[in-house]
This record gives sequence, structure tokens and C-alpha cells, in this order.
Amino acid sequence: MTEQDTSPDERSTSSVTEGSAPNVPDVPDVPDVPGQDVPGQDDLKGAAAEARDDVGSASAAPTKPTTPTSLLEREGEVAADFLEQLLDIADMDGDIDVDVDGDRAAVAIVDSEEGRVSRRLVGSDGKVLEALQELTRLAVQSATGERSRLMLDVAGYRAERRAAVVTIAQAAIAIVKSTGDKVAMDPMTAFERKVVHDQVLAAGLVSESEGVEPQRHVVILPA
Repeated sequence: MTEQDTSPDERSTSSVTEGSAPNVPDVPDVPDVPGQDVPGQDDLKGAAAEARDDVGSASAAPTKPTTPTSLLEREGEVAADFLEQLLDIADMDGDIDVDVDGDRAAVAIVDSEEGRVSRRLVGSDGKVLEALQELTRLAVQSATGERSRLMLDVAGYRAERRAAVVTIAQAAIAIVKSTGDKVAMDPMTAFERKVVHDQVLAAGLVSESEGVEPQRHVVILPA
């Protein structure tokens, strides 16, 4: 049976009771980079836990926003506080940009005047970025009592990957339109599959997700 993706994260955020301290998911192993004195896996995990606790304590009795927009703005504020504290504790450079993108908060760690964002926060194939996004969502959920679907980017990784995936999807769509045959794409992350689904929908075709992680992929079908 196939199932079409309905969100970039495929609803992966777990439930957390308001005011409780969420568990810290494992941060993927990050290989050492010669000449760079930056924290490793255990340092990042410990820094994230400490920053999460600080944000949770400061938001123990949150005032829930009354509109979707204000809720998303609140999510962005909590996420920015959490990430700023994490960067401070880990002694890493970076500024935080907060925005609202459609129906979700969008937060990005970008280069600052003091220095560049460590690309180790992205990790191989974005694995560290995905873990940090989950940590940030859990911190927001603990503070607001609402499930978060915020999107985190680091050093423009998602923006660059989105552009690359759009190009790949458009090429596959052209093949389906010209041949009338379905096309199975390479395995992608949930974020990337959502980008493909959006492109397919805009082109008037049909797409489905098949397989299980890490081999889950998109199949594009004729209309």
C-alpha cells in the first residue's frame, strides 16, 4: 500500500505534555574536521539538553496565543531562544532568523558577523540538522503545550537542497508527461519528498510515497 506525504516531516513530532521536559533524541555522529575546534556529538547533545531545560523553565506558564499566526510567531520566539542558548553553550557562531512560512514557523541559523555557522550542524545528508530540528520542536512543544511543525534550516542547507530537488522533480515530471509511464525516484528525506509532491501537484500529475525509511521514495504517475 502506498501513502502520499502530507507534510515535510510526515508528522514525526512526538507528543509532549505541557510543561514536561521532552527526551533528547540522539544527535547523529559527526566526523571530526581537521583544523576545526567545535563540539562533538556528546557536547551538542548536552548543550541541547541544557538549553531545552532553560527554555522550558522560562516558559513554565505560557500564555497561549489566540490566532494561528500568533501561535506560529510564539513558536519562532521560543525556538530562537532555545537555539541561541544552544549556540552559546556550545560556543558556536551564528545568528537566528525567524519567519512564518505558510502554516508553519520557519527558523534559520545563519552566518553572523562573528563567524560562519559550523556546517557540522548540518551533518552528512542533513542528519544532524534533522536531529536539531526535532530537538527544537520538542522544546517549543514543551513551552507552548502545542505540537510544533516548525522548519529549521542551517546555513541555507534546506534552501539549496530544495532548489536541487525541484530541478530533479521537474525532469522526472517531463519524462512522465512524454512517455505516459510512471517514474520511481531515488530515496529522499520527508522534506525532499514533500518538495517533489508539491511540484507534481502543480504539474497536474499524481505522486505517491512508497517503501520504508531510509529507502522511502516518491513515485510519479500519469494523471
